Amino acid sequence: MTTAFQFQEWVNAHSERTERALECLLDSESTVPQRLHEAMRYAAQGGGKRIRPLLVYAAGQLGKGVEAENAEILDAAAVAIECIHAYSLVHDDLPCMDDDDLRRGRPTVHKAFDEATALLVGDALQTRAFELLANVHGDAEVRLRMISALAAASGSRGMAGGQAIDLESVGKKLDLAGLKQMHAMKTGALLSCAVELGGIAAQLQNSQMEQLERYSKALGLAFQIVDDVLDATADSQTLGKTAGKDAANDKPTYVTLMGLDYAQKQAKELQETAIASLDGFGEQAQALKDLALLVVNRGK
Repeated sequence: MTTAFQFQEWVNAHSERTERALECLLDSESTVPQRLHEAMRYAAQGGGKRIRPLLVYAAGQLGKGVEAENAEILDAAAVAIECIHAYSLVHDDLPCMDDDDLRRGRPTVHKAFDEATALLVGDALQTRAFELLANVHGDAEVRLRMISALAAASGSRGMAGGQAIDLESVGKKLDLAGLKQMHAMKTGALLSCAVELGGIAAQLQNSQMEQLERYSKALGLAFQIVDDVLDATADSQTLGKTAGKDAANDKPTYVTLMGLDYAQKQAKELQETAIASLDGFGEQAQALKDLALLVVNRGK
């Protein structure tokens, strides 16, 4: 008799695994220069939902027995993508960007340390991500594919490009197509990359990677729509960051463009699309399906 999948137990186990991997793979606070490494740890280990590492692990278990066999490379990929995510938050919070004082319920890095340190923290976390993937034991082709995927998702045609569009759009009107493109780059690219890294580690076939791509694109857009909804409806304590920033900064969002009801309905439809994309994987994809539910239902 097959034991029913216990999602919360899986989340707890893999969240703890992420924290252990971060502790192990980030330089210690005693490493010179100590202040920079202390600030890097502050940024990367300061809580958060760890959605991206969880997606790496969930996709990495799609091949039979692969997660156990590739534990080291999955840990490296999980930490690498969390380093990129943490760096993006540190830079996003800077006065020259979104100018925020609160992140994950704590002072942002430039407030806890200083602006110059925060800038260097982002730089160093980004390069550490690629160092981890380059140096992990395993097949060289797998490592190269991972490095290429993470670089593309992080750069001017991915996360950084989406942030540029976001900044350029303050006070302007974006149509729905433009808003989707911005979100696909700014938020969706890195979420999609997390799933792709797990699939690469599992050495899935091209057709299976295409299924994962459909899943992750729908999930990435749903994630950002829910962020827009929460920014408009939740308080700062719930969010762990300053609520209402998008409206205060006159930024285009799904809520301001299409209304709250449309945004919530669209997130639900994207959740269903993401889950349906995984039908070919059977029970092995249950963690990915439940993560789609978690993403859309967070804050409820």
